[in-house]
Amino acid sequence: MKNHFLLLFVFCFLATITVAQENLSYQKPSATILALSDYERAPSVSMDSKKEYMLFSYRSTYKSLEDLNQEEIRLGGLRINPITNIGSAMNYISNLKIRKVADKTETQIKGLPDNPKIAYVSWSPNENKIAFTNTIAIGVELWVIDVTTATAKKLTQANLNANLGSPYSWMKDNETLLLKMIPKNRPNIIDSKKDLPKGPTVSSSDGSKSQNRTYPDLLKNKTDETNFETLMTSELNKVNLNGDIYFYKEANMYAGESFSPDGNFVMITTIQKPFSYIVPYSRFPLKTVVYTTDTPGKEVKIVNEVPLNEVIPKGFSSVRKGKRSMNWRADKPATLAYVVALDEGDQAKKADFRDELFSWNAPFTNEPNSLLKTQQRFDGVIWGNENIAIVSDDWYDTRNTKTYLINPSNPNQAPKIISDRNSQDIYSDPGNFETKRNEYNRYVLAIENNNVYLIGNGFTKEGQFPFIDEYNLGTLKSKRLYTSAFKDKKEDLLSIEDFKKGEVLVQIQSKNEFPNYYFRSLKTKKLTQLTNFKNPFESIKNVHKEVIKYKRKDGVDLSGTLYLPDGYDRIKKTEKLPLLIWAYPAEYKDKNSAGQNDKNPNEFTFPYYGSFVYWVTKGYAVLDDASFPIIGEGTTEPNDTFMMQLVDDAAAAIDAVDNLGYINKKKVAIGGHSYGAFMTANLLTHCNLFACGIARSGAYNRTLTPFGFQSEQRNYWDVPSIYNEMSPFMNADKMKTPLLLVHGDADNNPGTFTLQSERYFQALKNLGAPIRLVLLPKEAHSYVAKENILHLLWEQDQFLEKYLKN
Repeated sequence: MKNHFLLLFVFCFLATITVAQENLSYQKPSATILALSDYERAPSVSMDSKKEYMLFSYRSTYKSLEDLNQEEIRLGGLRINPITNIGSAMNYISNLKIRKVADKTETQIKGLPDNPKIAYVSWSPNENKIAFTNTIAIGVELWVIDVTTATAKKLTQANLNANLGSPYSWMKDNETLLLKMIPKNRPNIIDSKKDLPKGPTVSSSDGSKSQNRTYPDLLKNKTDETNFETLMTSELNKVNLNGDIYFYKEANMYAGESFSPDGNFVMITTIQKPFSYIVPYSRFPLKTVVYTTDTPGKEVKIVNEVPLNEVIPKGFSSVRKGKRSMNWRADKPATLAYVVALDEGDQAKKADFRDELFSWNAPFTNEPNSLLKTQQRFDGVIWGNENIAIVSDDWYDTRNTKTYLINPSNPNQAPKIISDRNSQDIYSDPGNFETKRNEYNRYVLAIENNNVYLIGNGFTKEGQFPFIDEYNLGTLKSKRLYTSAFKDKKEDLLSIEDFKKGEVLVQIQSKNEFPNYYFRSLKTKKLTQLTNFKNPFESIKNVHKEVIKYKRKDGVDLSGTLYLPDGYDRIKKTEKLPLLIWAYPAEYKDKNSAGQNDKNPNEFTFPYYGSFVYWVTKGYAVLDDASFPIIGEGTTEPNDTFMMQLVDDAAAAIDAVDNLGYINKKKVAIGGHSYGAFMTANLLTHCNLFACGIARSGAYNRTLTPFGFQSEQRNYWDVPSIYNEMSPFMNADKMKTPLLLVHGDADNNPGTFTLQSERYFQALKNLGAPIRLVLLPKEAHSYVAKENILHLLWEQDQFLEKYLKN
C-alpha cells in the first residue's frame, strides 16, 4: 500500500510538470487569418526632388528565424553583428527598381549583387546617382547606381563599418564619398565567456543626483569596453566612382560626419573615454572637430567637447549642460548653429529664458553670435534665408509649444510669436512649414513673395480634412489654399512640388484602396496617378468599419474604430458578438485635448499582428485603437488617478458598443502591446469587465523602472504608493482572469525586459491564476520573424476560442 501511494504521488508530480511546459513546434493560425497574414508587401517609394525619377524598394513581408539567428554582441545600448559590422536588427531591402515618373512601368536595376541585403540607400546631392550598402557573410560593401542607365556597380570590398549607422556620406562634388572603413590591423573580439576576469567590476557615485532610466545592453566590464572600442573604431577614407580609395583620417571612434553646405568643411564627432556602465554610448564623452575636406583634412577648430553625461536633472524638459543640437545652417555656406541651456539644463531652476541659440561662422575665429533666447526648451529651427528663420520651443509639463519668426541677421529685432498652443491640441495644429532645396541642395523654408506655406493634418470635430495654408510674413495672416474634401477617402498632403503651378504630391487611400501616390493640381483639382498598388487584403473588403464616438462618465469624449464581420446584420442585431478591444493609454494635461479624435474611417484597413483586426474574420467585433486617455490637469499628474481613469475608459468603450446592440457584454477581451500590455494586466486585476486578456511585451513591476516610466517623471521614492498601486505584480493576488502573456526573449526596450513577464508569470502561476506565458525566440520588443508572428496569431486564436468565444 505504501508503494502504491508513492507511485501515485510520483505520477501526479510528473503530470504537474507536464502541464507546466509544452514542447510545441511552430504552429500556424486558422485559414482565414493565415490568408491575411501571409501576403506580399508593397514596395516603398522615394523620389528625387525634381520628381523625375522614382525608386522602388522591395523587402520581404517578414524576416525569418534564420535571419534572427546570427552572431550578436550587445554593447553600449547597441546590438551588433561583429562579423558583418552592421546592426543585427537591420531591415534589408531585397530588390530595387527605378522608373521615370512620367512612365508607367518600373525598370529592374541591372547589376545588383546576388541575393542582396541592401541598406542605407541615399541619393547623391545632384540626384544622378544612388548609393547603398550590401551586406554579405563577411561584411558590408558599398555600391552605386547610375540613375539614367539603371545600372549598379560595386565600389568597395566588404570592409565598411556600419556599427553606428550609415558608413558613408556623399561629398558635394557628387563624385566622391567619405567612408568609415575597418582598420586592417583591428584586433579580434574578446570572448567574454572564455576570458577570465582580472578582478571585480566596481562602480561608484560622487553623490550627484540623476534620473537615469533602465537602459538595455549596457557595457558591464573591461572586456566589454575593449570590444566596444574595437567595434566602434574606423578609418576615414574617400572613394570615387571608379572605386579608387584615398586615405583621409587615421583610426578613431567616429560617431558622426557632416559636410558644410558649400562642401569645404566637414564636422566630425568622435567618442571619447571614459565609458559608462549606466548609460548608452550616446551619452559617452564626445569631441567635435571641423576639418577642411581636402586630403588629408586640416583641423580648423575644435567646436565642441561633451563630458561623460551620467547625470541629468529630473524632468522631461531637463537637458545636459553645454552646446547641444550643433548642425550646419542650411541657408549659409559654412555656419554652425547650436543651443546652450541658460538654466544649466535643470527645469526645476527658475529662469526667464531656458535656451540660447547661437550662430558661428567658419573658420570660427570670431565669437559666436547670439540669435535668440527661448522662453521654453529649444525644439528646432527651420532656416530660410539671411533674414528669415522659424524657431520653436516647448515645455513638457504644460504641453505648451511656441513658434517664433526671427531675423537671424538682426538679433536685436524682437522675435514674433506666430503660434502659441497646446502641443496635444490636434484641432488647433497649424501644420508643418514646407521646405525646398536651395543652391546647396539643402532643405530650407520655402518662401515665395514673402509667403511661407504650411501643410496640416486637418483634424476637426467633423473629421479629418488636410489643408495647405499660405502664411504672409508681413501681415502674419494665413490664407487657406486647399482643403481636402474627401469624405469617402483619406488624402495625405506630402509636399508642394511646384509653387507657381500649384502642384502637390499626395497619397490617397480608402478603407479598401491601398495607399497610392498622385500629383494634385490645386488650380484644376485634377489628380494624376503615379503608383497603382493593389489591395492584398481583398477578403475583408466587405467588413463594416466605422469610427464610433462616445463619452467617459466624467464627460471626456472618446473614440475607437469599430469593425464588424462581413454579413453581420446591423439592423436586426440578432447575434450578439464577442468583442475584442485593442488599446494603448496616453497621458494628457487637459480634457479638451484628450477628447479629440484622430481616427479616420477611410484609412486603409491594414491587418497586422499589432491589433485584433484579423479576428473580424472569425466572428468577433473589434474595437481597435480605443481611446484610453489618462488626464492630469493643473498640478495633478495623470498617474495620480491612473487606475480609476483606466477602468472608466474601459467601461465607456464596452458600453458604447453594447449600446449599439452588437455584443454580448459577458464576452469582452482586452489586449495591448508594451504599455498596452501593462494596461491589460491592470484592467484584469482591478475590474470585472473582461472575460480574458492578451498582454504582449509589457512591464508589470514598476519598482524595476524606479526612475520613471512612459510619461511618469517622478521616481519611485517620490511617489512609492503610485508605483506600487500601478504595478500588476504587486497586486498579483487579485488577478483571477485568464491572461495570455507574450514576450520576445530578447526584448531591448527600456523597462520591458523579458524578466518582467517571466517574474509576473511565476507570481500568477503560484497564486493560482489561469495564465499562459509564450516566449518568442530571438525577438526584441517588436516581433519580426514569420515563424514567431504566425505562431503568435495561433496562440491568440486558440486562447480567444477557449476563454472568450466558447
